[in-house]
Amino acid sequence: MSAAAANSWFSALISSGCATSSHSLSSNRLFCASRRPYLLSASKSSKDVNQNPVKGKPKKSLSKSAKEDHIDASCSAPQDPCNLCWLALHKKEAVIQKFPSISRDGSSLSNADGTNTWNKTGRSQLTSNKSSGLQRKGNKGLLVDSTKQQRHLIRNNMPVVSCSSSSHKLQLFFLLWQLPVETGNLQDAAFLNAVVKVYCTHTAPDYSLPWQKQRQYTSTGSAFMIGQRKLLTNAHCVEHDTQVKVKRRGDDTKYVAKVLARGVECDIALLSVESKEFWEGAEPLQLGHLPNLQDAVTVVGYPLGGETISVSKGVVSRIEVTSYAHGSSELLGIQIDAAINPGNSGGPAFNDQGECIGVAFQVYRSDDVENIGYVIPTTVVSHFLEDYERNGKYTGFPCLGVLLQKLENPALRTCLNVPTNEGVLVRKIEPTSQASSALKEGDVIVSFDNVRVGCEGTVPFRSTERIAFRYLISQKFTGDIANIGIIRGGQFMKVQVVLNPRVHLVPYHIEGGQPSYLIVAGLVFTPLSEPLIEEECEDSIGLKLLAKARYSMAKFKGEQIVILSQVLANEENIGYEDMSNEQVLKLNGTWIRNIHHLAHLVDSCKDKYLVFEFDDNFLVVLERESALAAATSILKGYGIRSERSSDLSEPYVDSIVQNEGAMDQHQFGDSPVSNSEFGYDGLLWASEIILVESR
Repeated sequence: MSAAAANSWFSALISSGCATSSHSLSSNRLFCASRRPYLLSASKSSKDVNQNPVKGKPKKSLSKSAKEDHIDASCSAPQDPCNLCWLALHKKEAVIQKFPSISRDGSSLSNADGTNTWNKTGRSQLTSNKSSGLQRKGNKGLLVDSTKQQRHLIRNNMPVVSCSSSSHKLQLFFLLWQLPVETGNLQDAAFLNAVVKVYCTHTAPDYSLPWQKQRQYTSTGSAFMIGQRKLLTNAHCVEHDTQVKVKRRGDDTKYVAKVLARGVECDIALLSVESKEFWEGAEPLQLGHLPNLQDAVTVVGYPLGGETISVSKGVVSRIEVTSYAHGSSELLGIQIDAAINPGNSGGPAFNDQGECIGVAFQVYRSDDVENIGYVIPTTVVSHFLEDYERNGKYTGFPCLGVLLQKLENPALRTCLNVPTNEGVLVRKIEPTSQASSALKEGDVIVSFDNVRVGCEGTVPFRSTERIAFRYLISQKFTGDIANIGIIRGGQFMKVQVVLNPRVHLVPYHIEGGQPSYLIVAGLVFTPLSEPLIEEECEDSIGLKLLAKARYSMAKFKGEQIVILSQVLANEENIGYEDMSNEQVLKLNGTWIRNIHHLAHLVDSCKDKYLVFEFDDNFLVVLERESALAAATSILKGYGIRSERSSDLSEPYVDSIVQNEGAMDQHQFGDSPVSNSEFGYDGLLWASEIILVESR
């Protein structure tokens, strides 16, 4: 708003017989630290209700004469004084007793911590609070939405004043403005009692030594009740869990919780608590609708810096398809400027009606930005819950399985016989996608379920917005059929595609928790995964292998990149001890499809030698009988219980029909596995990490 708007509002205040006032200085604050051990650096926030008051434009203090005058010539009825004059004169003592921060002479105003918001020049420095509709902006004066002001006053049982005296309005308005809002309603709000604290003990696998686990550590996060004795939290809060406990607000008992489902892509987990005592008097939260921009949002949880519940407030800054750090996926997300600190993960975000509009889960860290937090919207939460109800487990978000190109250039559209300013070009189709049987490279997708797709890859969203085309795909469920309108060779046609989750050649998460491994004469083989790359560091992986991990596609379901992780030195593998992180391609001339296939080839081999072929025709040759005989001593010497992971003990089922001559001819795309608009290094989870023991 401009200064002119503020001046016109004051003019209306003076000329009319009614004035609307509001006060928004909160007298109680919660302390919330903004630091995160090894996951998150300190972040700043200007929208946290726990922070110090924000300075606004200074206003002149009331003179003593103005405060002591009870009626002047402009008051039409001395025997029935106006509301403002009556409050200032006859109730001044009650106001002072109720709000001790207002002095008897009106010359000072203090916060709960004793700091004074009146400076030495006698001018007041007032706190901005968006929930009251009252805001300061630079030096442009007071910005007021009178309709919101009236609703705020009525909701909080505050007087809506009316007086014909212009001097009384201008002088006493500031006195009312500076009265702090009572926060008892928020303190006693029922929805706060539905937010619980999560205590999780994690034991993550050791991907470099896949036969063992890492040292355990603990973390804390937040969760909330959703009905049917279920809790929602973030998937990363309970990743690799060995024990999960929850504690209600105001309670000193921790209850054991069970993880029912994890949605890796959407970073949501569903918990249950069997104890009946835990659910006594519980009131589950109601999921609200998708908010609008600038809507007020309140984030509730148990972040770092204290043990009790914490509340931070802000507004909705942006709603769009965004990158999810935990699942390396792209789904609808809500960007807010409220403080989301370590420990807030899994906590709910509320609108002004007390409805849950999403789940806090990550922040954006960069030296160039601040106050950027993200909330999982209720549309994604509802998709997760419905998926669980349909299938009894989480099956994931489907994808179309194509790489696309925008058609902004008119010459490009003309060349492809696209008559209108719409559509996206199909550049590449993933072999594991069902779209490979319906779409072709060079097709132009112009509609998805009869929704027109723009030339920038966007579709209409709500009334006046547009959003990324993949938003429509994320609304579908596994196995759903999508009707796609395409232009092929200048002709419009419709095709149907069955949507399924994406098949990752290099997975971001290991199903079952523990990675597979196979040890042959001290040679440790394991599938390549993103956690292994992170643990080993990209430098030790090698550029060629890293390029395959980042840009290549799986040729068939179940395909893996199997690598020689390390060599456990023994006289059977002399000369190979320095090998590490090398992809093994063949065994005795047979292309290796995955780690289970390699174990099958070793077990079924009858040849004298085991010949492993690596990149650049590097060979490792072992005498088969001697290598198998040395297994026991090698395992005993390195303290390893088994030569293979338990999943490789199952019989191998060869259900793959594949041209082995093209097994390793992976086609690299120019887009990474996750088509994110900014790197995941900037996106971090917001869960408080507490190491069991410092290392």
